[in-house]
Amino acid sequence: MMKKYKIGMISLGCPKNQVDGEIMLDKLNKSGFDIVTSIEESDIMIVNTCGFIEDAKKEAIETILEVCEYKTAGLISAVIVTGCLAERYQEEIIKEIPEVDSVIGIGADRDIVKVCQKALIGLQTTYFPKKELLTLDGGRMLSTPSHWAYLKISDGCDNRCSYCAIPGIRGGYIERPVESIVDEAKELAANGIKELIIIAQDTTKYGYKLYGEYRLAELLKQLCKIEGVEWIRLYYCYPDRVTDELIEVIANEDKICPYIDIPLQHCNEDVLRAMNRKGSYEELKALLEKMRKRIPNLAIRTTFMVGFPGESEEAFEELCKFVKEIKFDKMGCFTYSPEEDTPAYDFDNQIEEDIKSKRAEIIMDIQYGVTEELYKQKIGKTYKAVIDEFDGEKYIARAYFDSPEIDSGIIINSDKELQIGEFVNIRITSFDGYDLIGEIV
Repeated sequence: MMKKYKIGMISLGCPKNQVDGEIMLDKLNKSGFDIVTSIEESDIMIVNTCGFIEDAKKEAIETILEVCEYKTAGLISAVIVTGCLAERYQEEIIKEIPEVDSVIGIGADRDIVKVCQKALIGLQTTYFPKKELLTLDGGRMLSTPSHWAYLKISDGCDNRCSYCAIPGIRGGYIERPVESIVDEAKELAANGIKELIIIAQDTTKYGYKLYGEYRLAELLKQLCKIEGVEWIRLYYCYPDRVTDELIEVIANEDKICPYIDIPLQHCNEDVLRAMNRKGSYEELKALLEKMRKRIPNLAIRTTFMVGFPGESEEAFEELCKFVKEIKFDKMGCFTYSPEEDTPAYDFDNQIEEDIKSKRAEIIMDIQYGVTEELYKQKIGKTYKAVIDEFDGEKYIARAYFDSPEIDSGIIINSDKELQIGEFVNIRITSFDGYDLIGEIV
C-alpha cells in the first residue's frame, strides 16, 4: 500500500493569512494527505508566514529556522514556506536558509498539492505567479473553534498608505461575488458555525471592484438571513467608507454585533496626511460620535501607530487627548516600523526607537485607565455571551464587545457544566485587569 504522507502547518500573522492556510489544508486533505497538528507527526511542514512589519518578519524567520532544525535532525522530510514573507522576499529565503525545500508566493497557494508532491521527491520549487491568482473561495479546513469562523470577502489593497507594505505584498484589491460569500456562509452555518467574523484588508470597500459601488451593507443584510448564524462581527473598516447605510444596517440587524474594528492609525491631520490617509481630530471625532449616537451600545476597537516619521510631541499629545476623550472600548498600539519599498521608509525626521516605545507605553497606560472606567460601568449588567473555552477550572466567555483571539473575555466560575459554543446570559460582578468576571444568570 502506498504511504499516506502527513502534513502540518504553522500559520502566522493575521486572520486573512489564516484563511489562506485553511484553504490550502483542505486541498491537501482532499488530495490524500493526512493533516496533523504537530511537527513531530509530520512528513512535511508548511510555514504560512507574515511579513508585514519587522516583528512579524522576525517571528516568521525564527519559525522557519526552528522547523528546519527538525529536518536537519531527520524528523521531517521537507519544509515549505508560503505567505507574505515568501511573497516579499522570494528567492532570498532559500538562499539564506538552504534547508527550505520550496518557497511559493500567495498566487501559488492553489498549487500547494503539486508543490508538496515535488518536495517529497526532492524537487525544489520557487514559484511566484500573479498575486491576483490567490484563491478567495473554495473548501476550508477550519483552524478556529467549532462555533466561530472568519469569512474573507476580499483581499489586497489599493489605499497605498505611505507606511504600508501590504499592496506590494498582497497586490491590488480583489473581491468575491456576493453569491460566493453567501454560499460559503451557509455552508459554515450548516456545519455548526454560529459567529461569522467578516475580514478583508478593507471590508468597507467591498463591492467597489465588482459592482462599482459599496455593497458591504447589502452583503450583511443577506448574511443576516442565514439560519443558524447568531452573531456577525465586522473587522478592518476604513473610516472614510463607513457610510450612513452601513451604520443603519449595523444598528437595525439583530445578528450584527454592535462592534466595529476601525483602525484609525492617528488623529493628527498632519501625521495622517504624511501617512496618505484622510481625516483629522474633529472629523474622526464627528464620525465616531455619529456612529455611537445611531448604533446603541456600540463597541469600537481601533489601532494607533506612534513614532511615525515627523510625529511631533504636539501631534503625540493630540493623540493622547483623543484617546482620553473618545474612550475606545478596545484599543491596540504599535510603533512605526520602517519598511523597505514604502514611501515612508525614506522620509526625513525618523524617530528613535526608545521614543517610539515610550509613546506606545504612554498610550496604552491611558487606555488602561479608560478600560477600567468602562468596566466599572459594566458591573451589575447582564449580557448575552458565548462560551469559548474551559481551562479545567473556569470557563471563558465573550459578549458582543469581545472579539476572539484579540480581545479579553469574561471569566466565569460555574458549578454547572457548560458547552463550548453555547450562548448564556452573564451578569458582570467584577474585573481583573483586562478580564471581566461574571456569573451565569
